[in-house]
Amino acid sequence: MVASQAHAQDNGDEQQEKKKVIQFSGVVIDAVTEEPLPGVHVYVPLAGRGTTSSSFGYFSMPVLEGDSVVISSVGFRKRGLIIPATEKDTYSVMIELSEDTTMLPTVEVLPYPTEELFKEAVLAMELPDEGNYDNLAENLNEELMASMFRSTPMDGELNYRVYQQQQIQYMNDRFGPRPNPLLNPFNWARFIKSLKKEK
Repeated sequence: MVASQAHAQDNGDEQQEKKKVIQFSGVVIDAVTEEPLPGVHVYVPLAGRGTTSSSFGYFSMPVLEGDSVVISSVGFRKRGLIIPATEKDTYSVMIELSEDTTMLPTVEVLPYPTEELFKEAVLAMELPDEGNYDNLAENLNEELMASMFRSTPMDGELNYRVYQQQQIQYMNDRFGPRPNPLLNPFNWARFIKSLKKEK
């Protein structure tokens, strides 16, 4: 019995060895637009061999006679192909893949199970900036706004001059702290000189 098993195994090995290696190649296209499909998986599941199509839809891989080849891509229907016995060492095909459209049922997503609970949650909700309303009211009181109106020049030329001065001061403050005029000895010299002139 052991001899018969060994003989059967030898016959199976011989049949496996007799399978011819074929260079399987082709182009994968869209069945509707007839445009090449890149990134399509072409593989033999049982053997664990495979490849992907190029940007032009072209692929090429070695297979054996009788191999079952699977062609699959996301969004398209999967196709199967069996490599036929041929006298040549090459086998080329053009494969058309059809779109696989899956219609899903409509799903309604609600954060609350009932409308009443939703209304209660909205009425109980506190805005994140609600605590700043008091500060806003204090900064926009009539006396403060009137004081700002009186101190701010309203003439177009004066407004432009103030804007330019603010921009210059901003540029100076970027490179270091604002200098204190009381620490400038030249300012003190001019101040003392002006006092002597007044006498």
